[in-house]
Amino acid sequence: MKRLKTSFEHVFIVSYLFKWTCLVFPVSLTVGSLVALFLWLLDKAMNFRFAHPWLLFLLPLAGILIYFLYKISGKNAEGGNNLIMDEIHDPGGGVPFRMAPLVLLTTVITHLFGGSAGREGTAVQIGGSLAQFFAKRLKLSQEDVKTLLMTGIAAGFGAVFGTPITGAIFALEVLALGRIKHDALMPCFIASVLADIVCSAWGIHHTHYQINFTDKGIIFFRYFHFDFLLLIKAIIAGVAFGLAGYMFAELSHTIKNYSNRWIKIKWLIPAAGGLAIIVFTYLLGTQDYLSLGVKNPDPNAVSITTCFTPGGATYYSWLWKLLFTAITLGTGFKGGEVTPLFFIGAALGNTIATLTGAPVDLMAGLGFIAVFAGATNTPIACTIMGVELFGADNALYYAVACFTAYYFSGHSGIYHAQRIGVSKVTKLNHHTNETLHEVRQKRIKNRKLW
Repeated sequence: MKRLKTSFEHVFIVSYLFKWTCLVFPVSLTVGSLVALFLWLLDKAMNFRFAHPWLLFLLPLAGILIYFLYKISGKNAEGGNNLIMDEIHDPGGGVPFRMAPLVLLTTVITHLFGGSAGREGTAVQIGGSLAQFFAKRLKLSQEDVKTLLMTGIAAGFGAVFGTPITGAIFALEVLALGRIKHDALMPCFIASVLADIVCSAWGIHHTHYQINFTDKGIIFFRYFHFDFLLLIKAIIAGVAFGLAGYMFAELSHTIKNYSNRWIKIKWLIPAAGGLAIIVFTYLLGTQDYLSLGVKNPDPNAVSITTCFTPGGATYYSWLWKLLFTAITLGTGFKGGEVTPLFFIGAALGNTIATLTGAPVDLMAGLGFIAVFAGATNTPIACTIMGVELFGADNALYYAVACFTAYYFSGHSGIYHAQRIGVSKVTKLNHHTNETLHEVRQKRIKNRKLW
């Protein structure tokens, strides 16, 4: 049998690919359809809130409702993306099917009443939940369940942003720092592409972003050209983007930990978070930092799309969005972190461009992908996302910003179940195989000793 496999390995490769194409088809079909429904509902909810700004005053009550929905029927579904990652690393009780409808409903509620959250977390949880559902029905082996869960992540991510290649790489890269599981590469790619096709077939249109800047720098080695000064600015910006990703992750975790420690009546936590959002909104005198922040019917409002134009953000827009989102997610509201990270990065890039004289659209685009890279520790996926969203003309700058941000975000991130496969620097190899949560706990303990 061993000789047979060696002699005819391509037969086994073809059978493997055929098997996974068949397995991911129902996952992609259902995930793509549910993500399309989710995006449609989200759009309706946000438009309704724009037309009725007073809904913000009901945000604390919405938070209490979300709390009791999870308390009554959520059980371990509260674990969200981290539960899916844990199941891939160390299979246990599985990802419950109820996670999909619960997170879909509660994310729409969060956005309807003005909570500052994203949508990627919801799409990934829908993907993981449905993948586990099909895995149970098909009675797959433990290894195949892990792979199918990864395809669920890829399908959800690829469909929600319209970036199928990024979705596949993200599902492989997000599980462990410095390590990619290549045997799931093709299944994740097939799942992400199919889910994106299905989502688009339902008439869902994704926001179009554009970088008009074209590099006319010096040509090196006949083919390679770049502006040396602009490259230096991109490196400096990458440092800032990585620190912003670190700051967002740490603040979100800190708010969650301290709110649970200080507020004994748990349903008061989202109520307090909702009140805090209302207070900050009226202190700032603007609703620009509520909900997704991709677009805003007010032409004078700050949004992701305006950040690509000169004067499209204030110097502190990135900081306010960071604070609003950390409070929203840290106190129990539902949604993702990624779209707010896009906002934070694009606004910070706008500020850096204004201060350094760099092209605003390029720097906003770099921030868009690089803060995400730093906060999720997925620099390769984010570089590819830059190409899928903005075109390949400035791929060198995408890579420089994302890779730099990845290093300067340190061993932190928004997903505390993420593991360290290979440390970012050899001096920190003692963190290998630890989760980011374990690393963070040790870091806090060491600070207290100091």
